[in-house]
Amino acid sequence: MTVTRIDVNLGPRAYPIFVGDQILAKAGELITSLMDVTHAVVITDSNVGPLYLETCQKALENQGIRVNTVTVPAGETTKSLRYAEQLWNELVDIRADRKTVIVALGGGVVGDLAGFIAATYARGLRLVQIPTSLLAQVDSSVGGKVGINLEKAKNMVGAFHQPSLVVIDVATLRSLPSREYISGLAEVVKYGVILDAQFFKFLEENANAILNLDPHTLTTIVARCCRLKADVVEADEREETGYRAILNYGHTFAHAFETLTGYTSLLHGEAVAIGMTCAARLATARNMFSREECERQTALLKTLGLPTEPPLLSTDDVLACMRRDKKVQHGQLRLILPKRLGQVELVGDVDPGEIAAVLAPFPTN
Repeated sequence: MTVTRIDVNLGPRAYPIFVGDQILAKAGELITSLMDVTHAVVITDSNVGPLYLETCQKALENQGIRVNTVTVPAGETTKSLRYAEQLWNELVDIRADRKTVIVALGGGVVGDLAGFIAATYARGLRLVQIPTSLLAQVDSSVGGKVGINLEKAKNMVGAFHQPSLVVIDVATLRSLPSREYISGLAEVVKYGVILDAQFFKFLEENANAILNLDPHTLTTIVARCCRLKADVVEADEREETGYRAILNYGHTFAHAFETLTGYTSLLHGEAVAIGMTCAARLATARNMFSREECERQTALLKTLGLPTEPPLLSTDDVLACMRRDKKVQHGQLRLILPKRLGQVELVGDVDPGEIAAVLAPFPTN
């Protein structure tokens, strides 16, 4: 069993990320090699639980850990105050205490929700992330952002709560529905655009292996994304310098699309792919991003099976939603826009008319 280790260096909050193929059964060993655990609560959802909960539970129990499990309904709507309250009460019922470890077994929704529970119950419990979706593996499980959605705004209530470790088994990706897996590839492409042009080229050259879920290729891209995310988090853990905002490339558009479609018709990665396309077109219209590289981004997204056309929504509604974005300051909308592959910047003088232009149906040639 080959395991790649990536360290997130945050002083007293430092932690490792373990990436490998078929390593879920070793999760208990990896956890107990780093910390003393007597009680764990595994939070999963109705999709992931039937596939991996038994393996995860046995891996923990084999290390002498008492395990309770809680399963919530799958889907973005579960990341809500209603289910947070339900989970807090479950922890009271099973007598969780400050030495209890929360284990998030699932995709981004489970990771964010379980992480929010860990951040808030008893003023903070230790957290282990075991992400099972590609989106969670390369993005949301790393960096300590946890939270829930409001009806009017995604991820608006939350905290920074770093995990104690992250265990990533790329074998879990083979059980994802194809659409879910492809959705996660948007976040992979994002890292190439914002930080690493060579990685972007690697994705272009290995698209077939990625789509065929080749284990070695998956381990390579997941580990690289985690390293890139860790570098950003180390530089700006709590979004105090503004640097961490680059991770939101495409997301200001995406969150508006998700919110206005009720978190149902678009998966997060699909919305991000469309959002990145809108952001790249806006940057190209401003002559800050070359048309050639804009087209390369669009071509890669399409090759990987991701959408690039914005949904048919009221421009006024999209703009109103975007103005509730967390990057808004003093009422001014700010966007992450690309300068070249591997480099983006935060732009604060975007006119609503520019946004309206890129929300119009894209030309077909």
